[in-house]
Amino acid sequence: MPPCADCIADSAGGLTFDVTDTGEPGAALLVLRRRGGHEEVRLPLTPAGDGRLRAALPSSVPLPEGRWDAFAQVAGGAPHRLAPGVNDLRSLVARVPSGALGHVAVRIPYASGFPAPPGPERPTPRHGRLTVRSWLRAPHAEAVELTRGERGLGVRGRVYGVALAPDAYAEVCHRDATGTLVRAEVAVERTEFRFTVAYDALRPGDWDLWLRPAGEGGPRVRVARLLDDIADKKTVLLHPRTVVRTSHGPLMAGPYYTWDNDLSVTVAPAH
Repeated sequence: MPPCADCIADSAGGLTFDVTDTGEPGAALLVLRRRGGHEEVRLPLTPAGDGRLRAALPSSVPLPEGRWDAFAQVAGGAPHRLAPGVNDLRSLVARVPSGALGHVAVRIPYASGFPAPPGPERPTPRHGRLTVRSWLRAPHAEAVELTRGERGLGVRGRVYGVALAPDAYAEVCHRDATGTLVRAEVAVERTEFRFTVAYDALRPGDWDLWLRPAGEGGPRVRVARLLDDIADKKTVLLHPRTVVRTSHGPLMAGPYYTWDNDLSVTVAPAH
């Protein structure tokens, strides 16, 4: 049975890992290894009592955006994948970063890998392997609320790391056609923005939502929902679609989140 790790998230963006002590002699490390690359973050595991070892990943330690698989390594031996235990992510649910550092860092531990084994055997509270999903956005446009309308999608959000200018606007860009975009006016109130995506202006396909918080000359920021405890929203936060009559015929349109938790709109023929 692989060693198991419980995770506790704090409101600053840090994580604490409590790992089952295997009893092997020698210094122990918790290793986070980024998928698709060679980056590693190595954290010392120290005794925490009750047969546990503890490692801390503070928010001040950079963790580039991606999926990081978690391992335990003892005395320079081979790293062993960690099984997920209990994740205490309550501090992430209502998290509102200050944005003073110019970026937003998000780390969400979750179970990845194989499904539960058959039969009554249940070696850990959650099956699979422990992975940390990390985002590092500078600046960031958080989708706070989506409103379903008869002819469009209302988006209310908040920006971090950049000021909203009076000439801010949104771009709705067709994913498969370079240069094809629809511009939407933005209402600004301090750090919050609002805009509406008009479905009848869109042709079939997938459309990605971007914010221009400082106008045309400023940064182009992907609209996403990151500030909660859901690592993969694509299969969890499902939104109904609306039938709209357009110049392209009757279409079904609605919002969804990508595998990176970015906000997009899909449009397809109604039939």
